[in-house]
Amino acid sequence: MICRHCEAALDLVLVDLGSAPPSNAYLTDQTLKAPEKWFPLRVLVCRECWLVQTEDFAQAHELFDADYAYFSGFSTGWLAHSERYVGAMTERFALGSDSHVVEIAANDGYLLQYVQARGIPCTGVEPTRGPAAAARQKGIAIVEEFFGVRLARELVSQGKYADLTAANNVLAHVPDINDFVAGFAILLKPQGVATFEFPHIQKLIAQTQFDTIYHEHFSYLSLSAVDRIFLANGLKVFDVEEHPTHGGSLRVFAQRLDTGHHPRSPKVDEVLQNEIEAGITTSEYYSGFQARTNQVKNDLLAFLLDAKRKGQSVAAYGAAAKGNTILNYAGVRSDLLPFVTDRSPAKQGKYTPGGRIPICGEAQLRDAKPDFVLILPWNLKQEVMLQLDYIKAWGGRFVTAVPQLEIAP
Repeated sequence: MICRHCEAALDLVLVDLGSAPPSNAYLTDQTLKAPEKWFPLRVLVCRECWLVQTEDFAQAHELFDADYAYFSGFSTGWLAHSERYVGAMTERFALGSDSHVVEIAANDGYLLQYVQARGIPCTGVEPTRGPAAAARQKGIAIVEEFFGVRLARELVSQGKYADLTAANNVLAHVPDINDFVAGFAILLKPQGVATFEFPHIQKLIAQTQFDTIYHEHFSYLSLSAVDRIFLANGLKVFDVEEHPTHGGSLRVFAQRLDTGHHPRSPKVDEVLQNEIEAGITTSEYYSGFQARTNQVKNDLLAFLLDAKRKGQSVAAYGAAAKGNTILNYAGVRSDLLPFVTDRSPAKQGKYTPGGRIPICGEAQLRDAKPDFVLILPWNLKQEVMLQLDYIKAWGGRFVTAVPQLEIAP
């Protein structure tokens, strides 16, 4: 395989998670009777541009199909983060009724609803049918296509230049990262701003967040790699912020390379220097991750097996993609974890890919009264513990597996 950015040959392995089905390919009663597609899940590191990336096996249309079941608007914490973003961007870049905001991967309108509420014209780009329909129900204009140079040119031909583009947790999801980034350089007005949020590879490595690795994530990003990719495709980074979302994320601000006027913030060089000092641009930095990943997996399995021997019940909360990664890598099935609870109606009544564990609503959790609730989306741990605080009434306890097994007192 060659690097999807610089086309250098890849031979440095970060981690090999065996094989798994796509993490958002939830099963129905009908598809439960059919075979599943499993793909190898191996992550490689480019020694030239230091882009970390999955080995190519699955195509984007197989991962983001009509039944794609991820809806952003079911996390109150993420909604609050998005509303704060809209407020901050509106103030910083003086957005108003004569501006135009475009969000790439607009999902169910979780963010653009706040743009719309401020009277700022906006357009969402969302290729998956279910989330796109949910956004339209909020009155948001949606273009139901994948983004890249071709679509950017089409939007521009319609007069839909952007003062601000938002791309949250999507840069990692694109197989052709060069075409994707180049599209922003076309779509932006001469003084427009593009923002991108993505989980920081430095946090992933430090906290053994291997469960954020799945086929839908083609790339795992550092600022060092992003800075280089942007420059090669007509953008330049001028600011960066660090956020706690998704276990530790970066929000990168970029502008057109040819016309942008924003001065480069010292924060950019600070984050780049921190990455270099951590070793992100050295092969040695990536060694040992496989062993730590295996330890997390083994600790989770040991906990589930021990609970089984003791006659204690365990249920899981949050049928998130990251949860499906760890459950499939550990080989967990319904004998150890009889059901997963999730707030999203799009997932309820379905089954997790690979493990085929039933997904249900919260009522089943209340009825079953499990001794332990395993929180799979550990990045939402505090939100979930507050939401499910009632399990303490029957002596229930919370468990997380990443970055290490932890049982709440």
